[in-house]
Amino acid sequence: MNPVERLQSLARQPRFDLVVVGGGATGLGVALDAALRGFSVALFESHDFAGGTSSRSTKLLHGGVRYLAQGNVALVREALAERATVLRIAPHLAQPLPFVMPSYAWWQTPFYGAGLKLYDLMAGRAGLGRTEFLSRAQTLQALPGVNPEGLKGGVQYWDGQFDDARLALALARTAQNAGAQLFNYAEVEALERTEPGFSVTVRDRLSGHSRRVEAGCVINATGVWVDALRARAGPPGSAGADRMVSPSQGVHVVVDREFLNGHHALLVPKTRDGRVLFAVPWLGKLVLGTTDTPRQDLPREPQPFAEELDFILGEAAHVLRRPVQRHDIRSVWVGLRPLVAPPKDDGGGTKVLSREHTIVVESSGLLTVTGGKWTTYRAMADDVMERCFAAGLLTRRPGGQTEHHALDGAPVAGRAVVPLHADPGLHLYGQHADEVQACPGADQTLGLGLTEAMVRYAVRSEYAHTVEDVLARRWRALFLDALAAAAMAPRVAEILAEEGCDRPSLAEFESLCASYLPPAAAT
Repeated sequence: MNPVERLQSLARQPRFDLVVVGGGATGLGVALDAALRGFSVALFESHDFAGGTSSRSTKLLHGGVRYLAQGNVALVREALAERATVLRIAPHLAQPLPFVMPSYAWWQTPFYGAGLKLYDLMAGRAGLGRTEFLSRAQTLQALPGVNPEGLKGGVQYWDGQFDDARLALALARTAQNAGAQLFNYAEVEALERTEPGFSVTVRDRLSGHSRRVEAGCVINATGVWVDALRARAGPPGSAGADRMVSPSQGVHVVVDREFLNGHHALLVPKTRDGRVLFAVPWLGKLVLGTTDTPRQDLPREPQPFAEELDFILGEAAHVLRRPVQRHDIRSVWVGLRPLVAPPKDDGGGTKVLSREHTIVVESSGLLTVTGGKWTTYRAMADDVMERCFAAGLLTRRPGGQTEHHALDGAPVAGRAVVPLHADPGLHLYGQHADEVQACPGADQTLGLGLTEAMVRYAVRSEYAHTVEDVLARRWRALFLDALAAAAMAPRVAEILAEEGCDRPSLAEFESLCASYLPPAAAT
């Protein structure tokens, strides 16, 4: 759609039952839930869908083994049930994955194995596979790249993995199919309380045009940035002092899959400072992470601290046969987690903050939701709708459809799917693969499995407007190999221009690629 025309559709429907601000996992989940209930819905995202935290996860759908160790049984039980739901409604983008905990002390296998057996028990029928105790030989077979020195054995259990940015895109398209109107690069500039709702002023960042719409209810689902919108919605000084979010930074390192080989993920349940280390095969590469470091600022493109990178490489060196050097790194990405802030700073660090979501109805009537994790996005959306009904912001309508509503592109039941640890390809489009192939350039490969046809499809059917949209989120090139993504960018920009995108932002993307390369070592 021509950028000048993007918001013109709002003139035909100037009032909505519900406006969602934020196009990450939570906002998209709320938009879909509300649309399936029959509400009129508009969603505005100031950048691209999943452009923040929701595209920078560890790519795991999990119940939370570490939360079980912390005694948070309710969170684990909910997440295990939601994990099964996501795997069912988007099997091309979310799949089971076997994990192995290698044991280097005699007590580790029975100790961690007992906890994982409890994990299986809690999952019940939603379980993905049985926890097994592995011998030393079986552990080496599952993890060919693991360090054999001192290895005693291991424990294998099952969790899930997914492509977060493409799952967000599937949510957006499913919500659109259900009647919601969704806009990326549409920034909410002002919220004014009216009766009985809000007046919302939106600026199209691509064209510069602004539009005002009326909403009966507004949902603030802007992740780590919720406090900024809370302050804007209320009278001066009404919000901000009681901040809801205490952000934590998670760093992920991508290397070639030869460092681990095989199709199992590796988990170190307790590093030297008590954190967890993952090594996850994903889209032909290996993802190492993650850290958990508090920070006070909220950049759109957070950078890793040198000591975080040293931590990941140092811990990986203990468990990998071949240590990872800085020159082996293909990409480094950082996500900001919207951890729910405690009533006051207790000095305990981010590990003691809540991973659960929180919903607050402000005095202005704005409903804010933050916290949680990708695995439970659907349950979060249902909770948001229930809170809207309880607070009288919306008239109750029955829900529950999202639990069984297949997401856009999901293949028909019984059709084989390609595992997510394989190289990226047409399988990521699910039922839309033939539509992609019908676009010009299906036989012209740009690198990392991306074709010219995929770029054109991203513009025509997947809301893409810039080089970054295509190479970071519609196709995960930037997250897999920053140098390769930079090499592909000029041709992608040319195709975007051919498709009518007048701001492909090539220079900005090339600069972004440089920031996804590893920083210097800590001194």
